[in-house]
Amino acid sequence: MDDRSRRSRSLARAFAAGMILFAAGVAGAGAPPPFAAREGLELASAAAQAWSGDAQLVYVENDEALDDGGRSPRWGYLFHSASLDRARVWSVRAGRLVAADDLAMRFDAPPVAAGWLDSGAAVAAAESGGGAEYRKAHGGQLVNMLLVRGALSEGEPDATTWTFVYGATGAPSLFVVVDATTGKVQRTWRG
Repeated sequence: MDDRSRRSRSLARAFAAGMILFAAGVAGAGAPPPFAAREGLELASAAAQAWSGDAQLVYVENDEALDDGGRSPRWGYLFHSASLDRARVWSVRAGRLVAADDLAMRFDAPPVAAGWLDSGAAVAAAESGGGAEYRKAHGGQLVNMLLVRGALSEGEPDATTWTFVYGATGAPSLFVVVDATTGKVQRTWRG
């Protein structure tokens, strides 16, 4: 066997081994780990500032399923620019921007409070405010959480709140609104 044939076979074996390792890595990679809402904010904010210098955060929502600690593999951050009179959302997953879309409808909401509680602390308040009881009674789960200022606050129209939606098969959803700066449950309702 000449040197050229040996090198070809060695390269073929190395390539095959590399493909096996690559396939094993892809198969074992699975879904990216969930993270708290604030962990993607810096990346989304940098993108928003590049889009428009006056962009302000007006809305945050989980873009994929939540775990019990208020973490999701993907979060969406909506910013509004008064100078452009437009809103744009960035979605963060696995430490990267995975989507950037202009919002087709008008959404010029006020910016959220700067010191809002991260998703983990906020979900702890929602759990103690009825979420845990609902999950236990109905076999339910936390389905959605969103951060916005003024829209769902009762009695404090300027408050930034986290709104939690719990769902269960055969039971009406539970909504829990938590003040995003104090962690106090403002209200709950079924629907």
